[in-house]
Amino acid sequence: MTNVKAMIEQGNTALGIELGSTRVKAVLIGEDQQMIAQGAFDWENQLVDGFWTYDEATIWKGIQQAYLELATAVKAKVDVPLTTIGSIGFSAMMHGYMVFGADDQLLVPFRTWRNNLQEQAANALTDAFNYQIPQRWSIAHLYQAVLNDEAHVKDIKFQTTLAGYVHWQLTGEKTLGVGEASGMFPIDLNTKHFNQIMIKQFDQLVEAKDYPWSLNDILPSVKVAGEAAGILTEAGARRLDPSGLLKAGIPLCPPEGDAGTGMVATNSVKPKTGNVSAGTSVFAMVVLEKELSKVYPEIDLVTTPSGHLVAMAHSNNCTSDLNAWVALFKEYSETMGIEVDMETLYGTLYRKALEGDKDAGGLLSYGYLSGEHMTHFEEGRPLFVRGSKSVFNLANFMRTHLYSSLGAMKIGMDILLKAEGVSLEEMLGHGGLFKTKGVGQAMMAAALDTPVSVMDTAGEGGAWGIAVLAEYMIQRNQYGSLDEFLTEAVFKKATKETVKPHPADVEGFEVFMTRYKEGLPIERAAVDLLN
Repeated sequence: MTNVKAMIEQGNTALGIELGSTRVKAVLIGEDQQMIAQGAFDWENQLVDGFWTYDEATIWKGIQQAYLELATAVKAKVDVPLTTIGSIGFSAMMHGYMVFGADDQLLVPFRTWRNNLQEQAANALTDAFNYQIPQRWSIAHLYQAVLNDEAHVKDIKFQTTLAGYVHWQLTGEKTLGVGEASGMFPIDLNTKHFNQIMIKQFDQLVEAKDYPWSLNDILPSVKVAGEAAGILTEAGARRLDPSGLLKAGIPLCPPEGDAGTGMVATNSVKPKTGNVSAGTSVFAMVVLEKELSKVYPEIDLVTTPSGHLVAMAHSNNCTSDLNAWVALFKEYSETMGIEVDMETLYGTLYRKALEGDKDAGGLLSYGYLSGEHMTHFEEGRPLFVRGSKSVFNLANFMRTHLYSSLGAMKIGMDILLKAEGVSLEEMLGHGGLFKTKGVGQAMMAAALDTPVSVMDTAGEGGAWGIAVLAEYMIQRNQYGSLDEFLTEAVFKKATKETVKPHPADVEGFEVFMTRYKEGLPIERAAVDLLN
């Protein structure tokens, strides 16, 4: 405790704050990368005027509340107020649409990655660039607004992401880490900046609109991990900590996305490594040794925080429908007069799934709370289906929903592992799906036919990952590459638990996936007919 107190007093710490889809989390680590304190704020996106969004005031409420909870924990732990920090990093859910006018105010409410109304733009840009542009990417949001002739587009002065917005407000710097930037617009792997050939192609596409800007004018600058990205201003310090205790002048690392912080949190930044984040959404990422042979609409190409090429299979939906079913079981228990905490309930139901038939007994579900680009649904309709001869019991019911939560993601990963023959030794898992020991790992291992490991640091998540990136900025000269820093300074003593795929589980998942693909017209009928 004396050592922790000294680190806090001397500012030998790093603060990471990540704005996830359901929680804003703040983590303070010491110079040994161990967590000292944390804070959090729970929130949910809202469907407003047809768009999934988070209110701007709630963004700042969440950041301030998470920081306040962390600072209070520090004071309680060592009886020292948090007045200075060695470095700070911000991260958030990637992609989406935040555009600002001449007065630096949002022109339209924040449109998150979860919106699937950009198919026309995404397809047109993919064709123009010969490069996969997903609907959730910022450039697809922008071009769809262009195609829709939305009045605000002509007034755009700056476009960024949620992480970039927060960083800009606290430092005055309009910049992004390269991993986060790669979810806005394609990156030139040689320069580690936005691809200028594609920038010119985009400008030509919108030339007839005669906008008073070109794309380079409105995009942020791009930085790689380890580079300095500004300092906390006086106004920024007050916005982060309204109490006035936190001092200005603290250096910030480039803001990153949750994909990049997930790579860092699982030590998956070098070729042939991969990680999968499974929570509200699920995305599996593999650091590639070479470019793919062709463009696949199911595979996104992003980068590590250092600018190395990463293939991503992303599904908009993972645990949301699962969580809704668990909540229903909780309501049933309470109605029966049985009190049960959520951790026990999740653990019991998830472990029950392990008792189910390997193919989930002929049951079928789609946990599409929102649209799902991987299977081409612009809106979501969660549904559960069974045949008259299906084996309907609790174990198969839970196994079905666990399988289904990974179904869309598996379609993309099968392309990488089977069609492209990408080499992958193991996947590192993190996120809510893996909280119940062994269950999420077993399901993921069956889906990918690959060993799935969970590290003892995985529970720290993206907020810890961006704090590590903030610390790397301070220690970069000592270690060199990000990979060296993670291997030698962060994960040298880390332990992990690995679940290998069982052949019967792999076979059962493949049978389920045949049913999943053949049943997609049922989901289409639900989207078209159920309002």
